[in-house]
Parts: sequence; structure tokens; C-alpha cells
Amino acid sequence: MANLIQQIKSKFFEKAQVLPPGLYNYHTPKDSDYQYRLHLRIEPDGEGLLIINAHTVLHLNQTAAEYAYHIVNQTPTPVVVESIAKRYQTTYANVIEDYKIFTEKIETLITTPDLEPVTYLELNRTSPYELETMAPYRLDAALTYQLRGESETGITPEERVSRELTFEEWKQILEKAYKVGIPHVIFTGGEPTLRPDLINLIGVAEELGMVSGLATDGVRFAEKEFLEHILNSGLDHLLITLDPEEDQAWEALRDIIPQDLHTTVHLTIEKVNEEFYLDIFEKLEKIGVENLSLSYINTDLEPYIIKLRNHAAEIGFNLNWDLPVPYSHYNPVSAELDIEEVVPTGAGKGWLYLEPDGDVLPGQGINNILGNFLNDEFEIIWKKSKEFQKSHE
Repeated sequence: MANLIQQIKSKFFEKAQVLPPGLYNYHTPKDSDYQYRLHLRIEPDGEGLLIINAHTVLHLNQTAAEYAYHIVNQTPTPVVVESIAKRYQTTYANVIEDYKIFTEKIETLITTPDLEPVTYLELNRTSPYELETMAPYRLDAALTYQLRGESETGITPEERVSRELTFEEWKQILEKAYKVGIPHVIFTGGEPTLRPDLINLIGVAEELGMVSGLATDGVRFAEKEFLEHILNSGLDHLLITLDPEEDQAWEALRDIIPQDLHTTVHLTIEKVNEEFYLDIFEKLEKIGVENLSLSYINTDLEPYIIKLRNHAAEIGFNLNWDLPVPYSHYNPVSAELDIEEVVPTGAGKGWLYLEPDGDVLPGQGINNILGNFLNDEFEIIWKKSKEFQKSHE
């Protein structure tokens, strides 16, 4: 796609107006040999999000978004070539080559199992949180603030909520989120597996076409029946917040990792004990874990977390930092930044956090209520989120 990228950086770029922002969908006919579905969200600036088979969100720059627009609308290739060539003042040969490369990439993603839940195509990984968007990319939905075991009482802010929403109310929220163009939901808590309707809520997200994730302690995944229900629910990715002292969590990991479910293990660094954490890394590697998320409980551990992160990278783990986890503002990325630098964050921009009663926060632990997702207009909530971000810049 290099040829066309050079063209849009040229003086002719200003002549190509962006496509109309909005939501566009495609589902293969029922008699097709291979079934797949595509959901495209085009932003006001022309960039876009393509949701593939409700399991991967693909970030697209303006050119890629236009190609995706034509794929979703099943535009004949000759029409695509002529349109793009005129819009960007480039040659038919360049467009034919670039469009072929792009469609092959999409076809590969359509047919590839166990993809990452979020992928970037022709777009810098740090830039999306700086863009003006029509809606966030993700909702972090805390279904409950209940936790497993009496010893954990007081860890979650239960006093903040008067009640938990019902299944029907959460269903309304998911439908509303999808309607305004939010493609991704992560069910979190508390411990979301304590909600008896969790499987049904994942099913709602699947039916709508949303990418769905689950953040959990993983303990219930040691139950064979529950694991089977999850694997058949349409869940797209899993984040296990690992308690290294919990044998059942390790048992669950051994059962989950061989499955076709993209899984990340989160580890909160609580003490300076290199041997302890390297032993955990070794156990995770032997089980087959590939994706790791790290955070730490206070800034005193900053030098240490960088060292552990480097060890994890040397082992070969893929490191994630922007998933909804405890102490997510203390991550290996922010630890490396100077005090004057802006810590990269998507809270209130890339995602919003919903409490069990539907109240909306910019992110986990940021106790500034923007409204209630069930009762308030989304446009009002999104406007308040932008105002909150500007006041904290």
C-alpha cells in the first residue's frame, strides 16, 4: 500500500474529501460456503474501525477505511479502482495493486482463528487516543462489585452503587452502545462470573456484532461445564487477573490455554522479589501463555517493574497495557515516562467505564460520574467525557 500512501501525502491529498461518517454492515448470504460479517464505523475525519466476525476490531487510516467501505458495500472492483484513482489522482495500476493487497489482508483476518481483539492497520498504535471520535472504541462494563470470598470485602467500591442492573437493563445498554457505534465491550467487575446471566449477556453482544471480552480471576474456568458454556457463548477474548497463590486459577489456565480463545494473563506486582515473579513467568511459559499484562500497586516499584517487563519481553511474552485491570494507571509504559511527559491513556477517549448501576466514569477508578448509560442520552455523556478530558490536559 506504499504507493497510495505516498500519493495521499502529496499535494493532491486535499482534493480527496472523506466519506460520510456512520455505520455500515455486511453479512454473507445464507447460502454462501463461508459465512462472515463485517461492521464498519467511519469517523468524521475519514478514519475507521472495521469489526471482523464480531471478534476483532481493526483500526484503519483514511485510505484503508475507504477500501473497507467498498468491501462492505460490495462495490465492483472496476468501480473501486476508478473512484480511488480519481479521488487521489493516482494511477489505476497503483490502486489495483493496493486494493488487492488490502483485500488479501482482510480475507486472511476473516479466516484466521484466535486473533487479537484489537488490531491496527496503517495506523500508529499510540495515535487513536488523540483523535476526535464519534464514540469510544470500548465499554468496560462492571456487571457487579461482588468478589469471591469474605477476605476480599472492601476491595471494590460497593458503597458507590445502590443496585445492580438487571439482565434486560444491561441488554438495553449493549443495544444502545452498538447503535452509537461502540464495537467492543469487556465484562468486568468485581468478579463478573458471579453474575448468573453472564453467558446470556455475552450472547447478546455476539448477536449484535460486538467484540466481547471478559476480565475475571479465572477460578470458575476450572469448572468443566462453565468452561464449555463460555467457549460456546461467542466470547472473543479473555483476561485472567491471576492470583499466583490460587491453585484453582492455575488449573483453569491449563484448561483454557489450549482452547481457541485469545487469552491474556494479568499480574499485579506487589513486592520486590525478582525470583518469585520469574518463577511465575516460567510457569506461565510452560503452560503456553503468550500474552501478559503487568501493573504495579505504587510508584515505589517503578524501577522494578521496568526490569520485570524486560524479562517478560526477553522470554517472548506479548505485553498489553491498556486492558481494564487493577492499578491500570500504574503500567510499564507510564513507568518509563518522564514526569513532564503525558502518560498515554484511553480513559474517557478510547473507552468508558460503566459501574454496576449504569453510571459512567471516564475509566476505572476515575470517580467522576459523566451520567448514566441506561437513562441519559449518549451524546450528553460523550460531551461530558470530552469536557473532562480537556479539564485534565
